[in-house]
Amino acid sequence: MKNIVILISGGGSNMAAIVNTAKRDNWAGRFGARVAAVISNKAEAKGLLFAAEHGIPTAVVSHKSFASREEFDDALAEVIDRYEQPGEPALLVLAGFMRILTPGFVNRYTGRFLNIHPSLLPAFPGLHTHQRALDAGCKVAGVTVHQVTAELDHGPILAQAVVPVLPGDTAEALAARVLTQEHLIYPRAIAELLQKQ
Repeated sequence: MKNIVILISGGGSNMAAIVNTAKRDNWAGRFGARVAAVISNKAEAKGLLFAAEHGIPTAVVSHKSFASREEFDDALAEVIDRYEQPGEPALLVLAGFMRILTPGFVNRYTGRFLNIHPSLLPAFPGLHTHQRALDAGCKVAGVTVHQVTAELDHGPILAQAVVPVLPGDTAEALAARVLTQEHLIYPRAIAELLQKQ
């Protein structure tokens, strides 16, 4: 069974979309894959409750407990690697995990490490994407699923979805429309990747 490990920092709505899609579409039967664990850097992350209610093991690795990024990343990798199967390395999925990870950590999971970003990359990497799109006068915005590389919000693009920017849009309104597409595109991109493996 291929294990999927999801990292979150908050409510975990993308994680929930992945879990719900995996169950509905029988990823275990179709791809030999399951969401094996949800890990957060914040004990208060509401997504941990959702995961626990769905019988998914959870763990917390608080970045505040470590003196350096490297020490945190090493501890996080140790927890992730508990879900590795012989010959079946875990697929690592970022779903609102709000920590910048070190190149060493990223390289450890190269080729099986995914992220979702709320812009049409390569436009607007980093934070405040929706306001930046509005400030730039964009007519469309959207979301990108990509493989994680050491360069923030770069890496091979696996899928994108476009939403219109409407007259009078606020960053919050645009974010809400983009989020509905995130919940569709992320599980679909993961399923397509699993199908190829």
